[in-house]
Amino acid sequence: MLNRRILRVKAFQNLYAYEQCKGSNLNLAKDFIKESFLPDLNSMEVQDKAQLNKEAEQALRLFDQNIENPQLLGASDASPKIKKVVLEALKQYKNANEKDQQFLLKNMVASAERIPQLYLLAIELLQAFAQHVEKDFAKKKKLAGDSPVGFGNDLNLAKNQVLAKIRESQDYQNALIRNQVNLDDIELEIKEWFRDYIKPSEIYQAYLQIAEPTIEQDYELADDLLKKIIFKNEVMLNFFSEKDLNWTENKSVVRSLASKVLKNASNISDSEDNRLPEIAMNWDEDREFFQNIFNFTIENDAKSKALIAQKTKNWDIERLAFTDKVIISMALAEMKNFPSIPVKVSINEYIDISKTYSTPKSKQFVNGLLDVLSKELTESGQIRKSGRGLLDNK
Repeated sequence: MLNRRILRVKAFQNLYAYEQCKGSNLNLAKDFIKESFLPDLNSMEVQDKAQLNKEAEQALRLFDQNIENPQLLGASDASPKIKKVVLEALKQYKNANEKDQQFLLKNMVASAERIPQLYLLAIELLQAFAQHVEKDFAKKKKLAGDSPVGFGNDLNLAKNQVLAKIRESQDYQNALIRNQVNLDDIELEIKEWFRDYIKPSEIYQAYLQIAEPTIEQDYELADDLLKKIIFKNEVMLNFFSEKDLNWTENKSVVRSLASKVLKNASNISDSEDNRLPEIAMNWDEDREFFQNIFNFTIENDAKSKALIAQKTKNWDIERLAFTDKVIISMALAEMKNFPSIPVKVSINEYIDISKTYSTPKSKQFVNGLLDVLSKELTESGQIRKSGRGLLDNK
């Protein structure tokens, strides 16, 4: 199962993109209005530019006034021409937003579904390096006539206990098949990457000096190779980016999940069930949450902005950090629409997102605002919790 925090982060990234799309769509709609009142160069009649500019300004004001509620446009005393242009601009704006919402939702889900394949590929790279060491050792040993002299601890990586536990896990093997993960097409690259980047590294050379690595040392080596070489090396990163159009957004998530798999394996004793939780992904269980948090945030956008504006009267809402508005709107949507998630859990999750994606002062701002709003919305009955959501939030 993908961690809910990861799903929230990906939803945030796509909601942030959606807000940017809305901004572009707004500018396009206003450009349409302005262009509708430009002088007609093909007309033989005299063009009153001053009157056209006045009508354009009136149309723009009418557009802004009715952007959240186009039904009110009919009550305006504007001319039929102005109403017609504004109505068309509102229609274009609405349709463009809906199109972008559907595209981003589809892309968001597809991107999340690709994450297991990506972090399994990262683990498989480590496994491939270990297998390369074993094959290379066998060749050298054969050439040396089975003499053990001079080989030292060359097999440390091949014998790495953490990688072995993962490799022996049926859960892991099933995940590789389910997510169509294999590195058969880059066998040559793996040899080159090991030769050029892994073998000469201080991390790997220090590891070779250990006669019999403990499982903790095996874990540290695997995790360091993952974080400090694989996810730092541009050549290997290009391999991932070619497989994922959203690699820039997914990179940190993939690295975190791959590292978690290594950590889980290092904590599993031989007597324990060799299941690896981060690989056993029950996507069906989380898809609804993932899609709903995205859609509910958009559907409640106007109400959320009004609530934020009420509590930030000394601030123009447009001056607030763009990311903070998205984060707070997401949190409000979650608190109001997911009764089984405790308020405290929601607040803490979005504070964490603000620490990573917003300004240095955002943590305190988001925490304070959500604390006040959650209490008021609970008292007014807009936030209602049931089941696990009723857990103490103090």
